[in-house]
Amino acid sequence: PRAFPPPILPFNPKTNMKSLIVYSSKTGNTKKVAEAILSVLPAGTEIFPVENAPDPDGYDFVAVGYWVDKGTANQEMAAYLPKIRGKKVGVFFTLGAFPDSPHAEESFRNGSALLGEDCEVVAKFWCQGAIDPKLTEWMSKLPAEHPHAPNPESLRRWAEAAKHPDGNDLEAAKDAFRNVI
Repeated sequence: PRAFPPPILPFNPKTNMKSLIVYSSKTGNTKKVAEAILSVLPAGTEIFPVENAPDPDGYDFVAVGYWVDKGTANQEMAAYLPKIRGKKVGVFFTLGAFPDSPHAEESFRNGSALLGEDCEVVAKFWCQGAIDPKLTEWMSKLPAEHPHAPNPESLRRWAEAAKHPDGNDLEAAKDAFRNVI
């Protein structure tokens, strides 16, 4: 069974609140989640891949999504997160590990820690996502004694990750962000 992070209570919106979604997606997983979240945020919410993202200063709420790399936000998103200061923020990500794993919790803490000063995380969501085939191919060639070499457990996890994000994941992402603003 998959577990998702518990919801965070909504905050009171300002009039004419400007919202932004910035995501980084290597295989398309995180982009799918970003687009699902966009569907429940107010009309006029802007969405950008991180490489084209505007300065977050002109926004009241910023949702940021990344793919997990080595237990934290991938490099491009890690460079963007400190630019977000004094904002209400929603954090979402995809990872190859199970969403109820200690690795997922650690990835949330590590990614959120990169946010600039005085940010308040008001929404969070994560789910499995298909692993980049180049990465699984590389890991498949590792010697058996290597910590990332395939074993029955990792092969099972990779197979499950390949099914995500699925419709249930996308609905859960919407639910996590639906009442944020």
